[in-house]
Amino acid sequence: MRTTVTLDRDVERMLRDVMHGTRRSFKETLNAALRAGLRGKPPTVARRTRFVVKAKSMASRPGIDPASFNHLADDLEVDVVAARLQRPKRA
Repeated sequence: MRTTVTLDRDVERMLRDVMHGTRRSFKETLNAALRAGLRGKPPTVARRTRFVVKAKSMASRPGIDPASFNHLADDLEVDVVAARLQRPKRA
């Protein structure tokens, strides 16, 4: 059901705080709060599993030095700048 509801500022702030803490949408948060309020129970917050980054080895092929990539980028940039300087200027 769609309806328009005017919330007091303090109620909106509480909803936004819960939304931020649970990472749920406004609709989900409002519905959970209304259900809890109408049942007379405090809202239960579903715990989401923590996001974990799975690191992988960045090993490169033998003989390749990752630190030399910056030197290669610098050399290529120097070549571009030098080519621009050698071009005749337009009048």
